[in-house]
Amino acid sequence: MVKGVPLPIIWDRHAKNQLKKAYYKILEDSYQGAVTVRDGILNAIDEIPSQPYKYPVDRFKKNNNGKYRAFELYSYRIVYKITNDNIQILRIRHAKREPLKY
Repeated sequence: MVKGVPLPIIWDRHAKNQLKKAYYKILEDSYQGAVTVRDGILNAIDEIPSQPYKYPVDRFKKNNNGKYRAFELYSYRIVYKITNDNIQILRIRHAKREPLKY
């Protein structure tokens, strides 16, 4: 990582699909709700490169060296990994679902 240069965001295919599924699930009840949640999550993710260590270490990741971070927004848990070259969006899951062991 070059000091002062924000890292690019890379989306895992599964994370993209999880966000789409969440959007369409919410859309069944509310168009505005679906847009609000989707846009809020995307905006929060877009801000990560400016402060990649802003969110806490992912407490569900075993042997986490501090590179795996997570936060909740609109009852969705967003997990990402900070590498030397990029920020990887790994997972977007409803917070009430059982956490994955990884």
